[in-house]
Amino acid sequence: MSAQAMKTALDRVAEEANRLLLGKAHAVRLALACLVARGHLLIEDVPGVGKTLLAQVLARALGLRFQRVQFTSDLLPADILGVSVYDREAGAFLFHPGPIFAQVVLADEINRATPKTQSALLEAMEERQVTVEGETRALPQPFFVVATQNPGSQVGTFPLPESQLDRFLLRVRLGYPDRDAERALLRGPDRREALEGLAPCLASDELVATQQAVSRVHVSEALLDYVQALLEVTRRPGEFRQGLSPRAGLALVRAAQAWAVLDGRDFVLPEDVQAVLPAVAAHRLTHPREDEDAALRRLREAVPVS
Repeated sequence: MSAQAMKTALDRVAEEANRLLLGKAHAVRLALACLVARGHLLIEDVPGVGKTLLAQVLARALGLRFQRVQFTSDLLPADILGVSVYDREAGAFLFHPGPIFAQVVLADEINRATPKTQSALLEAMEERQVTVEGETRALPQPFFVVATQNPGSQVGTFPLPESQLDRFLLRVRLGYPDRDAERALLRGPDRREALEGLAPCLASDELVATQQAVSRVHVSEALLDYVQALLEVTRRPGEFRQGLSPRAGLALVRAAQAWAVLDGRDFVLPEDVQAVLPAVAAHRLTHPREDEDAALRRLREAVPVS
């Protein structure tokens, strides 16, 4: 597929998603960029703003197999990965795959599960495989984890450790809709009924081809200098509690390449990096003296685009 053909196909997916998720065009675009970059998405917000619907819309618009796992305090790793059960007729243990063996996995309210259960996703998200009872099994392609997270101030949550947060390429917040979008939502049809009528806009093999094309998007040496300068600012003593890791740098480049693909380009601009920087960096950085938005704004201003 040419760059323009990929843009046209992805525009159709975004259009269908925006038809159901009113007033969330930027979040939808970030989610789509995350998917084509072969990353995983963390959505953090209060209940009821469309987090689950976003994952379902993407899966249906792309014709991907979807599984939803409701994370609770009593959920076990085997409930996600699967388990071997003895079959009398076969005279052997047969493996029953868990919901992780889907193409789009929604880990709903991931921070309501214990750290042991949260960690069951680490290998799957990083290696795209799982090891159960000593045997390693590959996961389907494409493979995309969308996790929703309630604010940490809510009762019954377990904070995600930094190692888990770092596995998510992007983190987005949907927020409340504006007045016009909310009025259209109140007047419009039921979102679940509209979801049932959503037809796939992109074949699975076309999505895989698009994901492969992302890695071939040109990144100039000057652009890499800009990315490294941003990383170095976060690592200065006293700036942040913990600077951005090399994995975060790779995530920033990959997300910027995906953003360029969504624009129909085969090269990355500094504006692409700036567009995805908040979603890449926000969940990886903490600053003891200022809020998240102020810290990210200061980071962007610290490195001028030459």
